[in-house]
Amino acid sequence: MQWPIEELEKLGGNQINITGETLQSGSTLEVKGITASQADVEVLFGLPDLQSAELLEPSETNPQELCKEQYASRKCMIGPFGLQALASKDQTEKTTISFRIYRVADHYKCLMISDQTRSSLRQDLKKLIYATIFDIDPNLKTISLRSLIDRSIIESFGDGGKACITNRVYPLLAIEKYAHLYVFNNGSQSVAISQLNAWSMKQAEFRVENSI
Repeated sequence: MQWPIEELEKLGGNQINITGETLQSGSTLEVKGITASQADVEVLFGLPDLQSAELLEPSETNPQELCKEQYASRKCMIGPFGLQALASKDQTEKTTISFRIYRVADHYKCLMISDQTRSSLRQDLKKLIYATIFDIDPNLKTISLRSLIDRSIIESFGDGGKACITNRVYPLLAIEKYAHLYVFNNGSQSVAISQLNAWSMKQAEFRVENSI
C-alpha cells in the first residue's frame, strides 16, 4: 500500500466538492474552482453491478498487454473512467488516469492506466502508457482515485493505495492557468461521482536556519 504523506494536507488551499453526479457513457465533467496545474484531487466512484464486467481469460491479464491497441481502443462495460489531468481546454493535450474493471474466472480485477500518449503536442518526447492490475472485492460498491498534480508531475493512487503510478509530462498548452482537470467515463455502463474533493496546492515553504 502506498499513500501520500500527511504533511501534504497542510498545503491544501482553495477546496471544491462535487457529490451525486452521474457520468453516463461518453460524458466528461470539468472540475472548476481550483488551480488545475497544482492540485490534489480524490474521487470516490460509485460502481454498477460488477457482474456486468467484461470477462477476461487468466492469460489476458498482463497489464501492458491490455494497454495495446486491440484492448485499449475497445470500450469495456465498466470503464475506462477516471481523470484527465493537465488537459488543454480543447483536450488536444491531456494525461488520462483511468480504471477498467474485468471479471476473471470467479473474481474481479481492476486495470489502472496512466496514459501519456496525448500529454503534449511536442514531438520530441517519449509518451508512454503505464499500467498495473490488482484484485478487487466482488462486493465492491465504490473505488477511489487520488491524483497529486504538480505542474509536470502526476502521482496517482488507486483504491486507497493498492496501486500507484507516477508520470512526468511536458504539456505545451495545459500549463499554469491554462491547465484544466476533467472527470470522465467512456465505459458502456454509467458510474457515479459519490464524492469528489479537490484542492489547489500551495508551494511548500522551507525554513533555513543559519548556523553560527
